[in-house]
Amino acid sequence: MGARTEIDGPATALRRSARLKTLMQWHWISSAACLVGMLVFAFTGITLNHAAQIESRPQVHTQTATLPDALRKALAAPADEPAKRNAALPPALRDWLAERFVLRAGEHEAEWSPEEIYLALPRPGGDAWVRIDRATGEAEAEDTDRGWIAYLNDLHKGRHAGAAWSGFIDVFAIACLVFCVTGLLILKLHAANRPATWPVTGLGLVLPALIALLLIH
Repeated sequence: MGARTEIDGPATALRRSARLKTLMQWHWISSAACLVGMLVFAFTGITLNHAAQIESRPQVHTQTATLPDALRKALAAPADEPAKRNAALPPALRDWLAERFVLRAGEHEAEWSPEEIYLALPRPGGDAWVRIDRATGEAEAEDTDRGWIAYLNDLHKGRHAGAAWSGFIDVFAIACLVFCVTGLLILKLHAANRPATWPVTGLGLVLPALIALLLIH
C-alpha cells in the first residue's frame, strides 16, 4: 500500500498540474479577449450609475431643403395609397439625403402617409429624423449628438447599435463567463494554500445579496 501511495502521489500531482495549465491557458486567453471590453463596460457602468450627475449638452443641427422636381413627382402619393404604411426609402431618395443632409438612411423603414414621409434614424449617442412633404417636396432634417459618454452608454445597453454589436456583446459575455469560471477553478486549486480564498469569494456573494435584500425597496 505504501508503494502504491508513492506512485499515486506523483500521478495525482501531474494531473493537477495539467489541469492547472489548461485552466491558466483558457483564463489568460479569455482575459485578453475581453480586457478592453471589460474596461469600457466597467467605465460605462459608473457613468450610467451617475447619469443624473453627468451633464449632457446635446448639439442639435436642423436643415431644410426642397426635393428636385423629378424626385418630388416620383414620391407623390397615388390616389389609391393606404392611409399609412412602413417601407424603406427608394434608392434615389436615399442618395439625395446622403448628399444633401449627410444622413445614411440605409434599409431603415420610414412611415409613409399620403401627406408626408417620416424617417427616424436613432443611433448610439444621438438620433436624427427626416420629414418630407410629399405635395411640396419640402424636406426637414434634424440631427442630435449627445456626446461621447452618451455614445458609450448606449453601446453598454446595446441601444440602436445594430445586429453586429449585439453579436459582439454575446461573444464578449461568453468570454467573460469563461474568464470568471476558469478563475474560480484556479482559486479552488490554490485554496488549500490560501486560507482567505473562500471568505473573500463568499464576501463577493454575500455583500451584494445583503444590499439587495436590506437596502433596495
